[in-house]
This record gives sequence, structure tokens and C-alpha cells, in this order.
Amino acid sequence: MSEEKKRTAGRRSRRGSRVKASFTQLPKRKFVNTFKPVEVISEDQVEAIHNASLDVLENIGIMVRLEEARDILRAAGQKVDEDTHIVYFDREFIMDAMSHAPSEFTIHAPNPDWNMEIGGDNVVFAMGASMPNSSDLDGGRRTGNQTDFRKFLKLAQSFNVIATTGGYPVEPVDIHASIRHLECGRDFATFTDKPPNVYSLGRDRNLDGIEMARIARGISHEQMLREPSLFTVINSNSPLMLDQPMLQGIIEMARHGQVVILTPFTLAGAMAPVTLGGALTQQNAEALAGMSIAQTVRPGAPVIYGGFTSNVDMKSGAPAFGTPEYTKAAIATGQLIRRYNIPYRTSNVNASNIPDAQAAYESQMALWGVVLGHGNFVKHATGWLEGGLTNSFEKVVMDVEMIQMMAELMTPIDTSVEALGLDAMREAGHGGHFFGTQHTQERYESAFYSPLLSDWRNFESWAEAGSPDALTRANQIYKDVLAEYEAPKLDPAIREELDAFVDRRIAEGGVKTDF
Repeated sequence: MSEEKKRTAGRRSRRGSRVKASFTQLPKRKFVNTFKPVEVISEDQVEAIHNASLDVLENIGIMVRLEEARDILRAAGQKVDEDTHIVYFDREFIMDAMSHAPSEFTIHAPNPDWNMEIGGDNVVFAMGASMPNSSDLDGGRRTGNQTDFRKFLKLAQSFNVIATTGGYPVEPVDIHASIRHLECGRDFATFTDKPPNVYSLGRDRNLDGIEMARIARGISHEQMLREPSLFTVINSNSPLMLDQPMLQGIIEMARHGQVVILTPFTLAGAMAPVTLGGALTQQNAEALAGMSIAQTVRPGAPVIYGGFTSNVDMKSGAPAFGTPEYTKAAIATGQLIRRYNIPYRTSNVNASNIPDAQAAYESQMALWGVVLGHGNFVKHATGWLEGGLTNSFEKVVMDVEMIQMMAELMTPIDTSVEALGLDAMREAGHGGHFFGTQHTQERYESAFYSPLLSDWRNFESWAEAGSPDALTRANQIYKDVLAEYEAPKLDPAIREELDAFVDRRIAEGGVKTDF
């Protein structure tokens, strides 16, 4: 094959893949952010926030509401007030602990083709998660259930830009809370072969999730310890508190070499100071505290710093997302995180109640924060509505379109001799056109991004087709994807071991709950 044909074939493979008859998507590939990080604060301002957050840790402290965690920190030389449960973190301790955190690592999937490279310039997108409700045009907004949960898993498996479900896309409340994590873990391994998540809602759920992930990969406990295979999100109880379940999650995941994404929930004006500088300072203090615990438990444990600082509507107190403040905070957080040389988790979020224009433009603002801030792990990349209370099937499709467009935006421009097209200019001549040139004919199928959702027909053709708007088209696309879903192959021996573990734990009653 000539070099020109190799380049053309490569572009065709990269640009678009007609995977199914009814929808077009980008082929699976590694996404790399080729842009230079943007800076919204100066180096001096980064240092000011860094030093202020260390001052918070040393002099105000973090409430650590788990005796085991306080014992670990006390043994590491930190000042602990047992009456208030507040720990005062020495800044040298924090910086030494963070020096052990890896800058890059791999989260291993049951199918190695879906391994996620975390850190550096790598970007992975995770489906929206932890929503109590789901919605679509047909059934409206409804309480989360297992049927919808499984539909979202099928979409996560089917779309190439989605690297992982990121958690429960919707909470299946028709499964009792004591065994929900077991049934969901089995569904993760059955309906997808991408990396799973475990919720840190008590030690037993963590241990069950770790074991199910190990079984799904068909590996030993020793290999699981060396190869991170699932992740958890730890939300600090802002302001300045880590509760028992979250701390148990940090400890157990770190002990077993699994990934902790430490994410303070710092909404400026509500759970953090009303100024962005103050909110970022508090976010940084809480994140460093949680990650330092992980490093104390197991130096070198994989951690990701989660930035989720946004603002609230000061008229109502409701969270606001996809705002200019959110995007600035996302970019500034990237600057802070690069100071510690660890991976960065951010999100694609909005505050709209339905998948409308507001949802689209606020999500676009959030995605600019992802790209310009150099996020590595993008939580809630698809489906998020209503400030995180609803996962929308149509919004999943809208977001996949936006993510694919961002991915193409990050693809470098080809400036090879052939791509510059001088021969095509000679062939077209002065005042001619390029439709029939050899240069165009060799590239027209793969030259440009092929949309999943956007409708590029002229008005007459669109009207003849019934004038479908984007929401109507997204509704049909998600149904088409579900209709053409193919379950990943699961080794019968793995399925048997997984079922045996889950069924045994269910028979034992799962985990204790409050009801």
C-alpha cells in the first residue's frame, strides 16, 4: 500500500465508523487532549490558594468521623482532637504523602480493549451516574428502576466515546438497598465489559465490589492488587468533614490498590465561601486531606483529584452548573492539580430540568472547562439533567454528539504534503471546483466529522421528513442503539463464579441498612 493510501485509510478509520445501519459514531480510540492548558489564574495565585489550603489543614483542620482513620493519622504524627474528631494536618505530611501518588496509571477493564489510561494528556468519558430519576419523551420523569438501569448500561456499552458507566446511571430503587450493589455489580459484568464502579457506602460494599471486579476479570487477588480494576468516588462532606462510609471507602480501596476519586462538593455560597478563591481553597484542602489518607494507608495508591466547585443561585439556593464560575473553577482546578502532578476528574453538568437549549449550552460550557482545564476523567459526561437528579436517555445522545465533536476538535490538523492539496488546486484550476478532483474523491467519505444527531439536510428535505427536532431524533437514536445492542461475551466459568458469589452474598442478607 502506498504511503498516501495508508494515510487515507488511517483517516477513514479515525473519522467515522458506520457501526450499525441506523447510527454513525466515531470508532473506539484513545482520546488525547492536544491543546495547551489554559490559565485563568497566575502562578502566584495558584501558590496563594495552595498555601491557604495548607493553612486550613494545619489550623482549622478536617473533621474525620472514623476512629480507624484518626488512628492511622495519629500514628503518622498528625494532631488529633478526640473530643471534636478534628485532625490538624501538618503541611510537610501532606506534601510528602502526595509525592507518592502516581501521576499516571491504568484502570483495567474485563475486556482489555477498554482499559482506561488515566493522567497525562489522556481523556476518558464516563456516563452520568448516581441520579435518582430517569426520563425520556415516552415515559417522562420517573423513579430509577432496574429496567432503566440496564438500558443505560447497554448505551454505555454501545457508544465508543463512553469509557465506563461511572457508577449507577440511575439508582434502581426497586432493588432493596441491602443487595442493590450486588445485583448492580452482576449487571456491570453482564451488560458491559468496561471498568466498573463501586459506591463507598460502608466497608462491606467496597469489599463486595472489589471481589466482583476481580471475578469479572478472571484474575488472582495478587494481580488485582497490582492492577487497579475499579474506582470509587469519595465526596467529602463540605465544609471540612469526611464521614465514616467515605473514610472506609478510602481505606479499603487504597489497601486493595484500587482507585479513589476524591471529590469535594464545594458549592460557592452554600457549602463553601461565596468567592471562587475561597471555594477553591476549601476544595483543595478537603481533596488533599482525603488523598493523603489514601497515601498513608498505601503509598502509591492510585488517586484522582476531583474538582466539582460551582456556585448556587443566590435567589433560591439551588445549585447552578455550566456557569461561567463553574468553567473558571474547572480551569483553575486544573492549574492546582498540575502543581501536584496527579490526574484530574471533572464533569459535564448543567442545571436544566429538561434536555433543551439550556441543557445544551450549559453542558457546552462545562465541556470547555474539561478541555481547557485538561481534565483526565470526565464524570457525568452524558445524560445529566436537573442538577444531577435525572439521567435523560435523549440527553445521553446529545452529549455523545458533543463529546465526539470535542474529540474531533482535539484531533490535530493534517499538514502533510498530500493534505495541503497543491495538486488539487492545480487540477481545479482558477475559478473551478474541487468536487471532482482526485484529492476530494479519495477523501470525501472520511474528510469531515459525521454527526450522530445533527441534521444537515436543507429545509425542504427536513420538512418532508416530518420536521423532526433534535430531541425527537435523539429519542429515536437511543432506541435504535438499544435495539442493536450486543452483549459482551462472558466466559461461562466467570459467569458461574460471579453468580455463585452474588447469590451467596444475597442469601447472607447483603449489607445492613437503616430500614
